[in-house]
Amino acid sequence: MGLTIDPADVEFTAIRAQGPGGQNVNKVSCAVHARFDVRASSLPEAVKARLLALRDSRVTEDGVIVLKAQQSRSLEQNKADALRRLQALVDAAAVVAPPRRPTRPTLGSQRRRLESKTKSGAVKALRRKVVD
Repeated sequence: MGLTIDPADVEFTAIRAQGPGGQNVNKVSCAVHARFDVRASSLPEAVKARLLALRDSRVTEDGVIVLKAQQSRSLEQNKADALRRLQALVDAAAVVAPPRRPTRPTLGSQRRRLESKTKSGAVKALRRKVVD
């Protein structure tokens, strides 16, 4: 659809990364929290509504998308990674799914279903106790 996110709309906060890494992890804040306010953004209203309707733990009740990027040891690479992931999220929300048109079962599938039901019913009938 061609929607691009302005990096000025995203608030970046440098934090310490988790996990192994030795002294570098303990003294350098190179992980990034990226916060994107959906309601205050310049996105179209339809895309905003789809983003806010996502059942995703990254979307807060206030309509802010929070992403954490800590794959790289570089702050700039983590910022780029967070922006890329945010752009992918917006691109997915920009796609409108076509409405589903329900189809009717074919005559052959109905027959096969009824035949299998009859067959399993006959098998179960043979399990009954025989009474003279």
